[in-house]
Amino acid sequence: MTRRWFEYLMDDHAMTERVIDGLEKVLGGETPPARELVADAAEYFSSYADECHNRKEEEHLFPRMESHGVPRYGGPLAVMLAEHDRAKDLLADLRAAAARYAADGEGLSEFKAVFRDYAALLKDHYWKENDILYPLATRVLGPGEEDAIIAGIGATEERLGEGGKARYVALAERIATAGDVKDLAHGLDRDVLAALLNTLPVEISFVDATDEVRYFSHEKHDKIFPRSRSSIGVKVQNCHPPKSVHLVNRILADFKAGQRDDAEFWIDFRGRKVHIRYFAVRDEGGTYLGCMETVQDITRIQGLTGEHRLLDDRQAGEPAATY
Repeated sequence: MTRRWFEYLMDDHAMTERVIDGLEKVLGGETPPARELVADAAEYFSSYADECHNRKEEEHLFPRMESHGVPRYGGPLAVMLAEHDRAKDLLADLRAAAARYAADGEGLSEFKAVFRDYAALLKDHYWKENDILYPLATRVLGPGEEDAIIAGIGATEERLGEGGKARYVALAERIATAGDVKDLAHGLDRDVLAALLNTLPVEISFVDATDEVRYFSHEKHDKIFPRSRSSIGVKVQNCHPPKSVHLVNRILADFKAGQRDDAEFWIDFRGRKVHIRYFAVRDEGGTYLGCMETVQDITRIQGLTGEHRLLDDRQAGEPAATY
C-alpha cells in the first residue's frame, strides 16, 4: 500500500516521542545519566527533530498550504511556526546545558528543567499537527502535490549525508532503550487487555512459532467459527479440514521464511460475507513469533454508502434518531 506524505512525518513524531519517553525515564532515575547519552539526546533533538523534521514541513508542506489559502500569519500555520521558533530557543539552552554536563558534570539540573519545557512543547505540538494540521492539509492540497511533498521529505533527509537517516534512527533507539521504554501494552492490567481483545470487532486466534494454537478471543461470545479450549496446544494443521492443510502450511512456511507478511481470503458463509486474514507476528528484530488470524463479518460494512458523522443516540430496541 502506498504511504501518504503525512505518514512519513508522523513516523518522525513517533520516533521523537520514544526518545522523549526514554530520556524522561533516565533523567528520573536515581543514578545520574551518562554524559554521552545527554550529548546524544541534544544532538538528536537539534539535528533531526529540529533541523531535519521541521524543515520538511517548513520547506515542503507549509508553503503549499499557504498557496491554497491557509494564512501563514494567522491560524494553524502561524501557531506551528511560532512553536518551531520556541523549540529552537529551548534547544539552544538545552545544548548549552548538555555541553556543560559533558565537559565537567555540571549543568544537569539546568538540562532537566529545559528538557521538561521542551518535551511538553513537542508533545503538544505533535498532537496539533497529527490531529489538526495534517488533516487540514489533506483537504486543501491538490492530488498532484502528494508526490512532490514525499520527494521533498526525501531530499531533506538526503542532506543528513549518506546513511544519515539510519544513523539518527539508531541514535533514537539507543536513547529510547536506555530508558527501558516498554510497549504501551506493558502497563495494562491483564484483565483489561483481555477485555480489549474480546471487544474488538474481529475474532482473533494466535498460533505460535511451532504451529501450536495458543490463544483465541471472544471465548464467551458467539463466534463465526466456534472454537473450544481443547484446541489450545493443538497443531493448527489439525484444526483445518484436510483439503486446506496444504494452504495453511504454505502460508506458515512463507511467514517463517520472511517471504510474506499477510494473506487474506473472503467467503460466503451462512448468508454472511466473511473476511479472513492471516498476519505474521514478529518482534522488533524481525524474528517470527507466530501467526495471527482475524475473522470478521463484513456484510454490513460492504453495504455502507456516503458518510455518517452523527452519533446514533438510540437505545436498544428504539429506532435511530433523525437530525
